[in-house]
Amino acid sequence: MSERVLAVDTTGEFGSLALLDGEQILEEVPIRSPEGFGHILFEHLERLLARHSLSLAAIDCFAAASGPGAFTGVRVGLAAIKGLAEATGRPAVAVSNLKALAWFGRAPLRASFEDARRGEIYGAVYDEKLELVQPEVVARFPDWLSWLPQTGFEFVTTDFGPYRAAVAGTRFEHVPVTLAPRALAGAVGLIALRLYREGRASDPAVLDANYVRRSDAELAWRE
Repeated sequence: MSERVLAVDTTGEFGSLALLDGEQILEEVPIRSPEGFGHILFEHLERLLARHSLSLAAIDCFAAASGPGAFTGVRVGLAAIKGLAEATGRPAVAVSNLKALAWFGRAPLRASFEDARRGEIYGAVYDEKLELVQPEVVARFPDWLSWLPQTGFEFVTTDFGPYRAAVAGTRFEHVPVTLAPRALAGAVGLIALRLYREGRASDPAVLDANYVRRSDAELAWRE
């Protein structure tokens, strides 16, 4: 019997849920909620399972996008998955959003990034095995470009339009670009499935958020 994975991404305004049976994504559900997901997440999860006549007890592994992203959103998804995994006695996996973006790449090296606001991006470089080559950082896009490899990589993001002007006339102008979907839960689930099969899924209690930078509240307090 194939392993079943339930994955969620609530790290931004555009979230998603996914239900997998082995490597087959049975269903991926995009959810947009500018007000956050805490008040609607479990309702959507319940409906997703019901459409496939499954209970929580039928899930072998739970997975959540762990950020970077909206701080409250990251906590909502992680808390939900940790609670469901603990209640059912199943393992869980936290997957970086940047790694989930890199899943959609095809080049030997994948420079995945997303908007971090404040004029910055979250970025990292992964190889084709989705292992980190350059660490996840938050930085201004032009600064991040100066740290990237000379050749052999592609950009992976959900929207490259706002960044085209920054690469025009530079060595990055003709670097391939792969556009990933906003719905990342399916990729989160597939990565989690791989880790689960390798015995690398964990006790849900040890899962942690991947903020990359401090929260606005902490920054304001320090100032």
